[in-house]
Amino acid sequence: MALSATLSVFPSGSSATLAEKRFEHRLLNQSRLFATQSVGLNRCPSRFSRPTNNTNKNLIVSLATPETSLKQPSPSPAVQQFDFLVLGSGIAGLTYALKVAEHGRVAIVTKGEISEGATRYAQGGICAVLDTSDSVEAHVRDTMIAGAFLNDPRAVDVVCREGPQYVLELADFGARFTRTGGGDLHLTREGGHSARRIVHAADATGAEIERALVAATASHPNITVFENHFAVDLVLGEAPVGGPLALGADVLCPDKTTMARFVAPVTMLATGGAGQVYPLTTNPAVATGDGMAMAHRAKAAVANLEFVQFHPTALYSPGCPGYTTPAALDNLPSSLVENAGPAFLISEAVRGEGGRLFNLDGDRFMLDYDERAELAPRDVVARAIHSEMSASGSQHVMLDISHKPKSKILSHFPNIAAHCANLGVDITQDAIPVKPAQHYMCGGVQAGLHGETTIPGLFACGEVACSGLHGANRLASNSLLEGLVFGSRSVAKSTQHAQFIAATAPGALRAAAEGPNFTGPRAPRALSQAASAWVAAKRNELTKVMWNSAGIVRHQAKIQAALQDVAEIYLEIRALCENYGVNSEVVELHNLVTVGELILSSALQRRESRGGHFCEDYPDPVPTAARATVINTSLKRRLDLGKIKAAKQAGGSQTFGGAAPGSPRRKPAGKRELSISPRSVEE
Repeated sequence: MALSATLSVFPSGSSATLAEKRFEHRLLNQSRLFATQSVGLNRCPSRFSRPTNNTNKNLIVSLATPETSLKQPSPSPAVQQFDFLVLGSGIAGLTYALKVAEHGRVAIVTKGEISEGATRYAQGGICAVLDTSDSVEAHVRDTMIAGAFLNDPRAVDVVCREGPQYVLELADFGARFTRTGGGDLHLTREGGHSARRIVHAADATGAEIERALVAATASHPNITVFENHFAVDLVLGEAPVGGPLALGADVLCPDKTTMARFVAPVTMLATGGAGQVYPLTTNPAVATGDGMAMAHRAKAAVANLEFVQFHPTALYSPGCPGYTTPAALDNLPSSLVENAGPAFLISEAVRGEGGRLFNLDGDRFMLDYDERAELAPRDVVARAIHSEMSASGSQHVMLDISHKPKSKILSHFPNIAAHCANLGVDITQDAIPVKPAQHYMCGGVQAGLHGETTIPGLFACGEVACSGLHGANRLASNSLLEGLVFGSRSVAKSTQHAQFIAATAPGALRAAAEGPNFTGPRAPRALSQAASAWVAAKRNELTKVMWNSAGIVRHQAKIQAALQDVAEIYLEIRALCENYGVNSEVVELHNLVTVGELILSSALQRRESRGGHFCEDYPDPVPTAARATVINTSLKRRLDLGKIKAAKQAGGSQTFGGAAPGSPRRKPAGKRELSISPRSVEE
């Protein structure tokens, strides 16, 4: 259906600009449906794409008056137009898509298959205050304590207060959560929580939520899903009131030989986190920080990226690649580091249900670090395990829940039990070897209470965003809840924005649809074998740098040195991007380098320890430093790239970091070949 013209566009108390308010009267008096023709072919349709019904083609939003109707360009396979563009397909993106689809046509562009994201790997559950002995105030308090009081109290209150209704909505929607014998939702407890408030589906909650949302998405007539489409960069225009305006994204199609431009007045970033910037992570392979990097390149503000959460209990197994002590990481073969993730997670709920941590001497150690023992927040537990491993030189510690009844263990943790059994560990009798791994980004693209970012038309929710909920450290099972709440809350504001742009900036939408140029370095191009090996080696180098400098325990000198290393990689990959062409390997490395630098620059600004950022040079929290770290400048304004480039040249290096063996050079005519010479880099 089309956007409703009777929707109150700027409710009282809203932050609408004067220019926006001038259009309110005109907008509310429009009586006709909004219509304009969709452009483009479903060149690479997924199993979710539907044939167009010729009687219902005109669904894209615009005010259908002579002076504001969009003039559509000629049909082109390179352009797709929708009312709402959603990048990502986890709980945040799918929740938003399903609700905003009641107001217009929605495209979901997702990097892999629709269910391949962090949501499906979430084991423990989703928070909701549903027990009469619990309270919203207690959930708020637990969230603030876990976040070391760097949280935005408004965001915390909104999520904790509105969360239960949306969780119950999920259950009504078809998510099959674990229930008690009496039919009530079964509630478990996790670290940092003062009460049982975790709704779960055994130990595969995220997979069950994703299943329900994907099923609903597949049956919605207003949603088209583009699987295996990789968003490369945001499309920007000029807002009616000046400044940038988000108008969609340029996307690499599944065949890897074509690009497409998706144009929409609203773009929702729901691309997840950036775990692949570390060698050990519970995140899936698609988590390469794409949304954060695209938003930063578009000059959107990002915040709190120094706060990286390391889950205390990822499964350790000598047979699993990538598992070793941090000190030995530099000696790992590249092939081992490249295949290090995702690490299999041992849910927080195992400790919530009574699991105990022991070092390899058999000592239960958590009480030596925190009176909450195993139920302390994740940052505390991860540092304690790191300390025990460092002191003993061991590669892991042990998590034991075998003292609990076998039937209870197997009913609550069937998937964990089965996975461990395949590795020879019977969790009903044996302790589980565990160690910390990167798990979650507490910071991201700065977003308001309705998902709005600093760029009009660009919204963000889920792990890609910094909503203020998590502060310096995320409370267990608040991540799914955040995506659910802000995915729902973003609908009204983004719909209002779509109406406003349709009324005031049809020229910007038209220009975006007519303007894609996918030639030269913007054209898709596969990497040669040698170039691919070079990119893989640089990615391996980056993850090592990040682990050693921005891991669980940090030092200012290491962060400073790492910034130099990352800046050098950035110069190299930027030269590659500017000279070679578009392919997923290069774009992913570009995004990872971008996020890595943002993590390091944010960490360098914080002269204290708080939550997920622990720096031995400043081991204590500083009350006056309890504020967000915000970055809204470009990398070359933060770092002296010219000086770094000159230093590389003075060192006699012919190419940054050494060219990939057999890398082709630029030919006199024809297509540009791979060249990573310093001369190709502009300041």
